[in-house]
Parts: sequence; structure tokens; C-alpha cells
Amino acid sequence: MMRENESPVTSEAENEPTTPAEEPEQRVTFADLGLADDVLRAITDVGYETPSAIQAATIPVLLEGRDVVGLAQTGTGKTAAFALPVLSRIDPGQGVPQALVLAPTRELALQVCEAFESYAAHLPEVHLLPVYGGQSYTQQLSALRRGVDIVVGTPGRIMDHMKRGSLDLSQIKYLVLDEADEMLKMGFAEDVETILADTPDEKQVALFSATMPAQIRRISQQYLNDPEEIKIAGKTQTSSNITQRYVVCSYQQKLDALTRILEVEEFDGLIVFTRTRGDSEQVAEKLRARGYSAAAINGDIQQAQRERTVQALKDGKLDILVATDVAARGLDVERISHVINYDLPIDTESYVHRIGRTGRAGRSGDAISFVTPRERRLLKAIEKTTKQPLTQMQLPQVDEVNATRLSRFDDAITSALGETKRVDAFRDIIAHYVRHHDVPETDVAAALAVVAQGDTPLLLTEADDRQFERDRRTAKTFLEDRPERERPGRDREDRGPRQTRDDLQQYRIEVGRRQRVQPGQIVGALANEGNLTRDDFGRIKVFDDFSLVELPKDLSRETLEALSQTRIGGTPINIAVDNGPQRGGDRGGRSYGDRDRGGDRGGRSYGDRDRGGDRGGRSYGDRDRGGDRGGDRGGRSYGDRDRGNDRGGDRGGRSYGDRDRGGDRGGRSYGDRDRGNDRGGDRGGRSWDRGDRRDSGENRSDGKRKPRW
Repeated sequence: MMRENESPVTSEAENEPTTPAEEPEQRVTFADLGLADDVLRAITDVGYETPSAIQAATIPVLLEGRDVVGLAQTGTGKTAAFALPVLSRIDPGQGVPQALVLAPTRELALQVCEAFESYAAHLPEVHLLPVYGGQSYTQQLSALRRGVDIVVGTPGRIMDHMKRGSLDLSQIKYLVLDEADEMLKMGFAEDVETILADTPDEKQVALFSATMPAQIRRISQQYLNDPEEIKIAGKTQTSSNITQRYVVCSYQQKLDALTRILEVEEFDGLIVFTRTRGDSEQVAEKLRARGYSAAAINGDIQQAQRERTVQALKDGKLDILVATDVAARGLDVERISHVINYDLPIDTESYVHRIGRTGRAGRSGDAISFVTPRERRLLKAIEKTTKQPLTQMQLPQVDEVNATRLSRFDDAITSALGETKRVDAFRDIIAHYVRHHDVPETDVAAALAVVAQGDTPLLLTEADDRQFERDRRTAKTFLEDRPERERPGRDREDRGPRQTRDDLQQYRIEVGRRQRVQPGQIVGALANEGNLTRDDFGRIKVFDDFSLVELPKDLSRETLEALSQTRIGGTPINIAVDNGPQRGGDRGGRSYGDRDRGGDRGGRSYGDRDRGGDRGGRSYGDRDRGGDRGGDRGGRSYGDRDRGNDRGGDRGGRSYGDRDRGGDRGGRSYGDRDRGNDRGGDRGGRSWDRGDRRDSGENRSDGKRKPRW
């Protein structure tokens, strides 16, 4: 079954956007959809008033228990489309996950989890957990042991927990695939199918995707039960005579950013859009306190008051209107020169409706949006929907604001001098003061300016600009794209040579063609686990049993730790710096992965190699160490492990995580590994990682530890 909903289209020729508000028969509220009362309360709290097209079409179907395939672009409000029904139907407190949401990136997983948290504000018994690469396993394991109701995660980390046995999917009732096409592009198809197959047959599945390639169609046919297909066709465009810009700022800095823009921009009438009713009132009040003629309209305002406010805006008695989406729909005021999105809307359609309030009747218009770092994806979706790029706008600096203030101050003096009768009345008073106090007239004028200005300084100082300077520095990096999603089927070398960069180093990962690995999977996995960007990747070469990828030389320890935990298609990649063909010898390089050690003095080694010498250098990964050495001093390890080191001296080192310690003195350890050193000389280095360990003589081939005698 198929449902199609056409998004509103703004005609450039007519330059008059058609919005759902102008067609009352299309109005649907969240209360009409059958959601639970506690969920409706949360929706009201966050300021949502009417559902988007994907929400109105999808929520009733999911509440009926039907499977759904939703075809919609990012930014159409699909997170609420599946989150609200799940929260309305879930039975919390069971101790095991009942809902699982898969997302292609940890950034999206966090956003989805935050959305769930806001919608579950009045459901305190519902427990949520984001599960993604780069986060401590200890934190995730602790939460899973305590019991969670909803898990939102990336396929790779979900698979890791499934293999560990730490994530129980046997009671899953609701499963959501968000941005399924992106997951396939990143090489998660096999993981997704494994997860789907490992969950109960009797579950409700919702699959959301911007496109419907053959592989997604096959997954929907195999794993979904008679799904209803809902398609939201995004054809929305904006008028070409509207200049669209954005400013990067945090939520706390929005009001100051708005004030600076108002001081520098030449505007006639202006609408400021906020997401909630409370924010509209608060922003209007603070603007009035700063000397602006501003008023708020929202769903709580009576119709008569709304009409008076809009009329004041039309007549020029009011300059700034602070509004929510619903309150401003159908608003047609020709003098609106600027629209400012104080908060980005929840979907791209609302964005188009908002900025359509300006640029009317053939006039040009300006739209400025405040964007927080977490809203990068929505900004990209807006650009894709409107088919116009948004230009980044730097906030006005101190000298710009001060120049504007001085100009207005001059204009105010000039205007006052034109009121001759009032000036004459004050002239005698000033002359009297000068004669009796022997004070220059310029000093008296300056004192009067202080009186008129009050406690608010006329000019900003450099101190006022420091926070905005930090914003500008942040803005240079926060909108960098994540690595390009490369389509499977083409190796990097097929696209021609790339220029060698001095800042990159070649790394080796232990997956290749035999594991059916493609460059796109490598990019997706490393970018997701290591939080890398497009510029961090160089050439990628895929061989039969391994691959080579160029990454920055100066990767931090935290990034290496995250990358060492990465799996592609369920296989540990054991990332290591590539030193070319392996040679025998006593000294090797530094390693990030699973390996045993052999040789006289271990320096640093990269790759899988045996080394069993007197003193180990540094290694990063999971390994068992069973060298005999009296006086052994333990290195560091991080995580859950057993330690059976015998050492006189009875001094305990530090350990982080859950582990058994049978030795008298241990160093630090971070990761899951067994260490069975009879201390006689071995000094261990550091290791960061988790996974399968190699047998170094103390472990049985089945992975279980042999008893010590």
C-alpha cells in the first residue's frame, strides 16, 4: 500500500508561498493522532503545535501496529514520526530493551536519543541509552546491566554488544531503521540484516529512507510484514529574491547575536521565529528591554490581540514581531524585510513557510538563521530542499556595532537640534549651570549624554567581543562535512591517483577483499568511530587480506583507542601504522591491535607479529602476556580483565574497570584482556583495546584461561 503526500511548493513566479495554514481543511493537530496523554504534554512543552506531513501520515499507522516504510528526506520531522508512537506504546520497566533504533552515524544516534528524551519528559520510568563507537564500553555496559527500555545506536557498536552477549534483543517489540540508505552506503548492510535476523519475528518495524534502492527494497520485503509505504515528495523551493544566511552560535548566545544583527542590519519590519511559545514571549520582552519595539504572537494569544499586533506591524507602529510557526501562518505584511530563525524549525517545510513571509510583492528579502553545532544536518537538509546554499554570516564585530551606534547617536543629536523651541528652553538652563559651576559646556553635554544613556554603555569594548571571537573560530570547523559516503564497488585507485600529503601516514587494517570490504565501508567505519572528517582521509588501497589507508600522522591517543576498537563486517580491523613488508628481527614498531611479542628488546611494531622478549615497548590492543620475569612491573590496560601476576613487594597499582586482580603489584590496565605473567623480568607497556586475545602460553586455544599451578 502506498500513501503519497506532496510537500507545499512555492512558485517563484507568483512569489507567494502556499502553506497548509492557508488551507484550514488540512489542519491536523497532534491531539488528533491518538498519542498518549503524557507524550502530548511533552510535545506541548517543546513547542510543537501541528505535525509535519510525514508525522501526520506515519503516526496513526504505527499506533495501529503496522509496519511502515517511510520515504522522506532528512529534515522532514521523521524522528518524531517514529519516536512518538514508540513512547506511546512501550511498556517500561521490563529490564530489557523493547525498542531498538539503528542510525548510520553516532551524531545522528545522539540526536535521535536526545529527541526521545525530550518526548519522554513526562515518562520518568522510560530509560534510554545511546550506543555508539568512541564511547566507553564501561558506561554502556553499566547502563545495560541496570536495564534500559530503548536503545539508539550505530550498527557496528550494536553488533559488538551482541557478540559480547551484553545486549539482549530477545524482547524487542519495535525496531526502527533511520536513514537506511545511508547505512547501506557506509557498508552496514550485513550488520543490519544480522541485527534484524537476531530480533523476534513478532515485532513492529519502521524503515525510513530518502531513496529506495534495490537492496533496501529487498530488506523491506524480507523483514517487514506487509508494510504501508508512505512517501513524502519534497519539491519545496524558495523564492530567488530572498537572501539566505546563517550564523553559528550557541543557544545561550542567541539573544546577544540577535541584538548585534539588529544594530547593524538595515531593516523595515522584521519577524523573529522561535520554536516555543515561552521563548517568543521571553525574546520579545528582552528586546523591549533593550529599546526595540517588539511584541509576541503565539498560540496562547487571543485572536483579537493577534489582529491588533499584526495591524501595528503593518502601520509601522511595531518593528519586530516574535512568533511561533502556527501564529505566523497566513501572515502577509509587505514591509517585512527580514526573517530571523532564532530557532531552526523542526522540518524543512516550516523553514520555507517562515522565510516566505519576506520578499513579497516583488521586493527583496533577507532570511538569517541561528544554527547551533548540533543542527548541522538540518542545515544541510534545508539547503537540499530549497535548492539554494545558505551563506555563512559572521556576527558584527565591536567596531561595526560601535560605528553604527555612533552614527545613530549623531542622528539623534541632529534630530533634537531641529526642535528649536525645546532646545531654546534647555539652552538657558545649561548656561546657568556653566556660569555657577565653572564647567566647560562640552563637559555638561557629555554629562547629559550619560544621563540619557542610563546604565547601558553606548559603546562596546573588546572584552564584549571575546566570546564572539570564539564563536567565529568554532564556525570555521563545525560545518566541515563528514567523509563522503562512497558507493561500494569501486576501489580508491579506480578513481585515479590522489596527491600525496606530507601530513598523512599510511595505516594498515586487517580486512580486505576476502572480507568483501569496499573503500566506502572503511571510510564510514573509521569516520564514525574516530570522529574523522573528509580532509583526514588520503588514499585507500584494498588488497586480498588487508587494506592500506592514509590518515593524519598526529592522531590523538583517544582517536587511536577508538579506532583500535573498530570492526568492519564484524571483523576487527587491528589498525596499525604500515612500515612496509614485515622483516624478522629483534626490534619492531609500535602496534595497535592484537598480537604476541617476540624478540630481544621490543621497540615499536605495527601489525601482527610475535615478540617474546625481556622488555616490551608500547602496544595498543588486546593481548595476553605470559612472560616469566621476577620483579615484573605491569604497564597499563583499560577495561575488564583477570590478572594473575605473582610478584613480591605487595604494592597495588591503579586499575580502571571491573577486573580480578591476583597479583601483588599491577600497573594500570584499560581494556578486556587476561594477563598471566609470573613476574620475573617482563615489563609491560600500555595497551588500549578490547576484543579477542591471542594465546601466549597461559591460555587455552578455546580462549579460556588455564589454571595456574
